[in-house]
This record gives sequence, structure tokens and C-alpha cells, in this order.
Amino acid sequence: MDTCGFVGQLKNLSNAAMNLTTVVYRDSLNIAIVKNVITVVLCIAIIYFNGTLVHTFKKHEVFNTNPRYILYIHLVINDILLLIMFTLFQVLSYTIFTLHVSLCIILLVIAIISTLNNPLTLAVMAVECYVAICFPLHHSQICTVKNVTVVITVIWVLSSLSILPDLFTILATESRDFFHSRVFCLWNTIFRLPELEKKRDISNIVFLVIVWLTLVYTYFRILFTAQAAAANARKARNTVLLHGFQLLLCMLTYVYDLLLNGLTSLFPSGVLTIRYTISILVHVLPRIISPIIYGIRDKMFRKYLKKYLFHTKNANALVHR
Repeated sequence: MDTCGFVGQLKNLSNAAMNLTTVVYRDSLNIAIVKNVITVVLCIAIIYFNGTLVHTFKKHEVFNTNPRYILYIHLVINDILLLIMFTLFQVLSYTIFTLHVSLCIILLVIAIISTLNNPLTLAVMAVECYVAICFPLHHSQICTVKNVTVVITVIWVLSSLSILPDLFTILATESRDFFHSRVFCLWNTIFRLPELEKKRDISNIVFLVIVWLTLVYTYFRILFTAQAAAANARKARNTVLLHGFQLLLCMLTYVYDLLLNGLTSLFPSGVLTIRYTISILVHVLPRIISPIIYGIRDKMFRKYLKKYLFHTKNANALVHR
């Protein structure tokens, strides 16, 4: 279903959860509260820091007129959306358990589109680094705000086109009663046709191959660039490597089944704890990478971010006097 986000995990939660007539493993109330508090606090903390990045971006023209930072903030916004959706799915699965199919479809579509945006944005950001290092004289003509806006629009269109055929298929094949029913909100409970799963797997492979080829190509072209730009090239190579690491973390979604089945076979009594831990590792921790790269590692963003945080701290101090 998705290339990079947490939604792929939802389809893997367990067949028992998809059929309410079978035995469903559920946490005790205290454990459920602890897990949800950890998830909500962790996600809110990351969302807050990402929100400061977005605020800093909007407040300073040096960022919102720079194509590179526009791509950065697009990735950060997608991370915020993914964390919001992950938190919603988890909290609702513990509190309400089942959702109306129509609401479930809306949540899934938003999550799928957002998660597909991430690897495509990483690929475009790698290309921007490549152009800046290998074609510095043409960078200002190629990487303009207008062109980046068009590219971001294309990314959203491609992500939408990957899920819209599935949506139209279930609208045409499922009964009206199905859309008024309640289900445990998983991919497999909504998009139930086997053909849709095959189509999703093929599209995922195509997306991943394109993105990985782009990252590998841009990295090695930057690696062998002219020595005159050695310092900038080194930084660009490191940035592309970090994008590759981000994508690698995103791909943990595809080994979710393998990890879950392997660990639960070794520790069958800890299936719920294992599932929760893997979900956090696969779907929350990768979202920490973007703030590190764009809020701490980047010198210019770090400079303005410090000003914003320092100003906020001083303002709060004055209010409490």
C-alpha cells in the first residue's frame, strides 16, 4: 500500500483482528494506557519540533524562496501528517476498536498518499543536490521556486494516482451496506480483492526501484565530481547518504511480517509487546531523522531555529514575571 509509512503495518496486524468472531488479543487497560501515552507523547514531541521547523520556514523569506528548503519542509510536513495518522490509528484501535468503513477509507487514503510522497521527495532532493554540485552554473535556472512547486504537485498527483484506482474498484465492487458497516481499520478489511494487493506490490516495487536508482546515481555522480567543489561535494554526498538511510528505515515496513513472525515464534507470549515495539521502530523513529537533518545539521536553519526558540523562551519568561 505505501512505500514509506506506517500504513503497511496496519495490514499486518493479525488475521484475528480482522475477524471479530475469532479470538482477538488485547492488552489490559493499564498496559493499553501506558502504550498510548508513550505513543502520543513521543509523536507530539516530534510533531512539535517539526512544527517549529515549519514556523521558522514560513517566517523567514530566506527559506520560503529557496527551492531546497521548500523540498525540505514538504518532507517535514509529510512526516507531521504521518505521525498524526499513526497516533489516530493507534488510539482509535484501542478506544473504539472498529470504525465506520467510510471513515476508515478517508484515513487510509490520507496516510497512503502522505507516505508515498516521502520517497519521491527524497529522490527529488537528491537530484537537487546533484544539480547543485555537478551543474552549479545551471542550478539557479533549473531549481527555481516555480519548478519545485510543479514537482511537488506532480508528486502529489502520482501518489494519488497510485491509490485512486483501488478506491474506484471497491466503490464499484462492494455493496452499499459494506460502506455503512464497521470494521477494524486495516488495509485488508477495506481493499479485499487479491488483485489489489498484487497491484499494490507491483507499484511499490516500481516506486522503490526508481527512487533507489535515483539515489545511487546521484550519489556516485557527486562522489566523482570535480575536486574544485570538494567541500560542497562532501556535504552533498553526506546528504544523499542520509536520504538513503531515511529510505532504508522506511523500507522496514516490508520486513514487518518477517520481524513479527520471527520474534513471536521465539516469544509467543509477547506478541502484543513485540507488535507495538516494531510499530514504533518502523513508523515513528524514522520521523526523527528529518528534524535532525533539517533543524540541527543544516547551519542556516539551525541559526534561525535558535533565534526562534530563544525568542520564544524569552517571551515566556516575560509573561510569567
